[in-house]
Amino acid sequence: MHIELQKRPVPSTLYAVLSPFIALALTLVAGAILFMALGKNPFDALYSFFIEPLTEVWSIHELTVKAAPLILIAVGLSVCYRSNNWNIGAEGQFIMGGILGSLVPILMPGFQSWLTLPLMLVLGMIGGAAWGAIPAYLKTRFNTNEILVSLMLVYTAQLFLDWLARGVLRDPNGNNFPGSIRFSEAARLPEIIPSQGSAHYGLVLALVAAVVVWFMLRFTLNGFEVRVLGANPRAGRFAGFSQTRMAFFAFLLSGGLAGLAGIAEVSGAIGQLRETISPGYGFTAIIVAFLGRLSPLGAIAAGFMLALTYLGGEAAQMTLGISDKVGRVFQGLLLFFVLGCDTLINYRVRLVWRKATAPAGGQA
Repeated sequence: MHIELQKRPVPSTLYAVLSPFIALALTLVAGAILFMALGKNPFDALYSFFIEPLTEVWSIHELTVKAAPLILIAVGLSVCYRSNNWNIGAEGQFIMGGILGSLVPILMPGFQSWLTLPLMLVLGMIGGAAWGAIPAYLKTRFNTNEILVSLMLVYTAQLFLDWLARGVLRDPNGNNFPGSIRFSEAARLPEIIPSQGSAHYGLVLALVAAVVVWFMLRFTLNGFEVRVLGANPRAGRFAGFSQTRMAFFAFLLSGGLAGLAGIAEVSGAIGQLRETISPGYGFTAIIVAFLGRLSPLGAIAAGFMLALTYLGGEAAQMTLGISDKVGRVFQGLLLFFVLGCDTLINYRVRLVWRKATAPAGGQA
């Protein structure tokens, strides 16, 4: 007996809908086995991961804080991946957006007006888009692999941020601790309900971006180009669509939204430029994009789901005494099962039984 994949005549609509839910169920089963191997009660562990963070108002606010950058980045990555441009460097674009947008309150602390925050957000988008333009240019000009280029640029951005936070942008009155001066109120992204928690308007930016990009993909010529070039590049060329222009469009859009997420995180959740501003949002957003079926609206639900694994990891670390890396394991398992279950959309799984054949030369 062996397992065989048989290609479907047409993709399965049923499995296109069910695939994320099957992947989530398999992730929970694998997680329970993992906790049992660690000597923990799987029910208590899963409760700590997925239920406990939803039982307090302040943790709901923290959930939105972590979901906002994931949604923003995943919305841009959805456009990239649907157009066959593989941006793996959103983490670096997130960091560069945070750096460039932070220059306003750091270098001009006296500039405090209603223009301060909008200028920071625009510069954040420019920083992320400019960093995203590098792999797009190298791909279209020299045919380089955008996966490797965008990924290597992440480490460049991380080291650049570390150098700035410990060097030229370090607060001279910060007792030699890394990090810039604290931002003024004019440079802080406001909290939505200050009396109840720390949720800020980064979530609003994420939701607006998701709706706008969904509308673009669904109803505009650019969106039609994304779908055609992603599904059939040859047909797109016959239609007169430029793959070069699409590569720049996809990387600039995804980089710009990642940069916006970066400056929103710095000005909203952190309040200063530090040597580390991301726990890996740019990489986790890749899972969000695929879990959301490469749909901007799907990224909203998937973003909250992955944000829950961050909070759940922290809760389980405190209540069960397990490593904070277990949350990353959950995220990796989820991506693994999502990609695996997506196979069911285009292929049927068959068990093939082979009968034993008589040896050559007749019966013994």
